[in-house]
Amino acid sequence: MSKITVENPSAEKLAELGVKQWPVWTKEVSTFPWQYSSTEIAYILEGQVTVTPENGGEPVSFQAGDLVTFASGLDCTWQVIKPLRKHYHFE
Repeated sequence: MSKITVENPSAEKLAELGVKQWPVWTKEVSTFPWQYSSTEIAYILEGQVTVTPENGGEPVSFQAGDLVTFASGLDCTWQVIKPLRKHYHFE
């Protein structure tokens, strides 16, 4: 399984996950390293981002409307291309 998965979810799936009740996180245009100690699911409300795994994996890009899952143990670099606003949930 990939360390980062991106999907275009249905309204039903978002409701089933309870996305609207998740906290919101924002980030300005920037580049920074990040490590995941648990799995995160994020629903992108605004912005555009490319995340590059540190293990030499292919960069993954996502934007508003995408549901993104980051696997526990992922070390990566975030490049926020357009200001980000997302709902997020850690499992």
